[in-house]
Amino acid sequence: MRHSRPLIRMLAVALVAVAVLGTSGCKWFRKGSDLYTQSPESRPLEVPPDLDRPDTSAAMQLPETGSVTRSATAAAGSAQPNGFAVAGDRDEVFNRVGEVLAATQGLTVVNRAQLLGTYDVDYGDAKFLVRVTKTDTGAYVSAVDPRGLPAAGEPPARLIAALRAALAGG
Repeated sequence: MRHSRPLIRMLAVALVAVAVLGTSGCKWFRKGSDLYTQSPESRPLEVPPDLDRPDTSAAMQLPETGSVTRSATAAAGSAQPNGFAVAGDRDEVFNRVGEVLAATQGLTVVNRAQLLGTYDVDYGDAKFLVRVTKTDTGAYVSAVDPRGLPAAGEPPARLIAALRAALAGG
């Protein structure tokens, strides 16, 4: 037991010496950097890692409005003044709409795309699309502008009302 006291005493002295040297600023324990010895104006700019890349959080989000397919789905689910639902096959309804458009006074069919289900029309002082889309219960006929948004104005509303009246009886 006597031999262990000097050993403990020596370890305590060594521990105190290491603590004093570590806190006194001994060069052995200091991390040196030449960047911090310069004036603050000449130091290089430090940018946090998440700020040096562009923001991509909204890169894969779909827009709320404006998509042709999304507006057709939204229009099919709600009653809007620029469209209506018709029972029957989409191609059959598309052909019936074409017949009504051909018989409408003051209307010019500029282009017809059966694959897309659209008629590009000039009616009154407006240019818009008459679109026929397939739904779970049949087809939906609507007037949309070239961006796929509901067509606004009196001519589209008047034409949709005429199409609704003509297709309801057939």
